[in-house]
Amino acid sequence: MHQTLENLERLRLGSVLAEDILVNTKNPIIRKDTKITREHIQVLRAFNVNKVPIVIENVFSRTEEEISKLNEDQVETIQDKDEPATQTNFENLYNQAVTSFYKEFSAWETGMKVDVAKLRNIIMPLVEKAMTDKKIFSHLNNFSSLDNYIAHHSVAVGIISGAIAKKMRHPSGMIKQIATAGLLADIGMSKVDAKIREKKSYLTEADFSEIKKHTIYSLQMIQDSPLLKSELKLAIFQHHERLDGSGYPKGEKLDSISVYSQIIAVADVYHAMTSERIYRTKSSPFKVLEMIREEEFGKYNIEAVLALISLVGDLPISTRVHLSDGRTGEVVFSHRDSPMRPMIRLTETGQIIDLAAKRSLYIESILV
Repeated sequence: MHQTLENLERLRLGSVLAEDILVNTKNPIIRKDTKITREHIQVLRAFNVNKVPIVIENVFSRTEEEISKLNEDQVETIQDKDEPATQTNFENLYNQAVTSFYKEFSAWETGMKVDVAKLRNIIMPLVEKAMTDKKIFSHLNNFSSLDNYIAHHSVAVGIISGAIAKKMRHPSGMIKQIATAGLLADIGMSKVDAKIREKKSYLTEADFSEIKKHTIYSLQMIQDSPLLKSELKLAIFQHHERLDGSGYPKGEKLDSISVYSQIIAVADVYHAMTSERIYRTKSSPFKVLEMIREEEFGKYNIEAVLALISLVGDLPISTRVHLSDGRTGEVVFSHRDSPMRPMIRLTETGQIIDLAAKRSLYIESILV
């Protein structure tokens, strides 16, 4: 293999790095053998790298298939996506799902049976839509509101559960089952006294005891449905259990808790903590993910947590963000082991801040 130093301004998309690129960082900002994309060029420019070592290949030895693949890679990199339109379409679909779910919820309060097929058809288009644009996951809590919170929460948990399952490479049939179970997990709240459910102050111990019964009610409401596998019915019943035994309704531990309920548990706690509630303001998705992974370590399935981090926290280069101290900037480099704490170039000064080193700062939100 031969190599040459190529000027950044002349660097072609699809070129292959001959060496790791180190710029006063512990780890390479871009690794050897990486095919250069437009995002990589932005990173190099942000770090004031003017020349990079590039592999020299004999193009005459390439097959037509290899040349075609290189061209496809370059075209894919150059194409721009209409992200705002995608988000608008998703939000419309999401609001329709919330409205549909709330109608069903009101019917359950009067004793109507649960139509699992209808609910599955509500949630799956949203899961599929969200997986085409990962930025949706970091904005999902913004769609929620105090009005009809239970409907917002149920729809969001269904979306996130299905997406986590897909990231964990579950079969497509099981992804549908898990997403539907996530949507159904809190349907038992329709059997809890509305005065407790909608209380605008802190819950008493007696109130919370009633709230905790919702997992039992949820199971009872879907127990006879042939459209939901038995293991997913168990997942609905167990989605508030924790691996360390601190959950409810039975205080189960470790292997006694279904892996599917562990997926729903991660989706449930993440959305609840990032959404505005009567008794607290919403928290940054990035801060919440750190809390789940670090402060709550041992309670949640780490594979499910890491899948959610890859959905929410792995931000593309040039993503514009709002920091916890009020400043704004854009992502110029993501750490492989800490994607939620990338390097940020500040908008006003151009200074680059490494959030992995500056732990007092975190990303508050993504700017659209």
